[in-house]
Amino acid sequence: MRRVVALGAVLGIALAAAPARSYPIDAWEQTHIDRLLAFDLARAPLLHSGGIQAGALWSKQLVRLRLRGLDFRLPRPNPAFGGEIRALLGADAAGYGVAVLDLTDPAHPRYAEHNGGFTQIPGSVGKIVVALAWFQALADRFPNDVEARNRLLRDTVLTADDFIVNDEHDVPVWHPGEPRVMRRPIAIGDRANLWTWFDWMLSASSNAAASELMSQLVLLRHYGKDYDGSPEQARAFWGGGSSRRASGLLAAAIGRGLRQSGLDPSQLYQGSLFTRTGRSRIAGTGSTATPRGLMAYLVHMEQGRLVDPWSSLQIKRLLYLTDGRIRYASEPILDDSAVYFKSGSLYACRPEPGFDCGKYRGNVKNYMNSIAVVESEEDGKSLHYIAVVLSNVLRKDSTDVHRALARGIHERIRADHGVRPEPMLWPDTTPSPQVEAVPLPIQGSPEVPPVERDDIPAR
Repeated sequence: MRRVVALGAVLGIALAAAPARSYPIDAWEQTHIDRLLAFDLARAPLLHSGGIQAGALWSKQLVRLRLRGLDFRLPRPNPAFGGEIRALLGADAAGYGVAVLDLTDPAHPRYAEHNGGFTQIPGSVGKIVVALAWFQALADRFPNDVEARNRLLRDTVLTADDFIVNDEHDVPVWHPGEPRVMRRPIAIGDRANLWTWFDWMLSASSNAAASELMSQLVLLRHYGKDYDGSPEQARAFWGGGSSRRASGLLAAAIGRGLRQSGLDPSQLYQGSLFTRTGRSRIAGTGSTATPRGLMAYLVHMEQGRLVDPWSSLQIKRLLYLTDGRIRYASEPILDDSAVYFKSGSLYACRPEPGFDCGKYRGNVKNYMNSIAVVESEEDGKSLHYIAVVLSNVLRKDSTDVHRALARGIHERIRADHGVRPEPMLWPDTTPSPQVEAVPLPIQGSPEVPPVERDDIPAR
């Protein structure tokens, strides 16, 4: 307790730039993701300053698997509901693949699908496949001991090596005793526990973290019970010219994670690393996603079928947004909702007279993918739905397109359940019991990037 209070005193000096992204911020004790401790202390000032949304402050106890124990099967598409969703797409409907599952009344779920087989490179959404492969590998190593799995995630420290090259994504970095949480790219030599690397991969959408975790997944498969995440083990493996063997180990781990959880690799797969050096050292394969494949992943997560209930819950917590939101999730209508989210993009441009082609506005390709589980308490009702959106709408800002679609879907869910359009604020902004609240002067708005840089450059 003294260590935690001392940290609070230090943080009271300056926490002007402390954006974090996922995992409930009262979960430091389980994970030792240090930035969670900083944000737990700062939750009330950040909410007051507008740097964090009310729906980002649920406790870990509120993040639960809502279909666990239910005899649930994905229903057939509902024509009326599908018509409502299709109408939101307008003249660009051919450039979308969309799936929406309304679970507000789990005994009578409604499913809408438009171009459910729409196939697209998943971009950063493919990082959820990496997470699944890791949790399957942990279960293989400790089949009946979730505490041992958590200890490995909490106590194993990875050192960033050249697998992180080259990535510009900022991640939150903070160490006990430092006066502020900084955002910067991961650098070679940075050290953090496995939980933090997962947080960086799924929350900040760091390509460096994803590639490092994929390389470590290879080492975990190779060393088995002797794996310790040390640089010495990595040097011993990679120094032996093991690139071809690494490709097989990675493919086996990714495939096993999907198949053991009842998912179809032809509908969702991540075959390559996310950084230039990573791809040069481990030969990958193609990556793919469809609305049906991503919907199946999220439904299985809610059922506790991604490996097992413990693993499913950890993945859901890792997807929980606890910072300024982007793209689909940045639509203000969702501010008071809990959102479990991942997005990814890929765009390409060529010269075109009269058109300013650029980021998220490609005229050759303009992929944007979003997955969102939304939980909301409004007008005395508990709304719960899953939305999957894959789009390739050329020449339009795909961030604006997804944001507008988020509003339209949420409004339809509200209207169909008779919910009046006044959201209710309901988070508990007091710090969790293991920390002491400290007044934190917030100097201006928190430094939250307006967009997340999670693109895989077109090649």
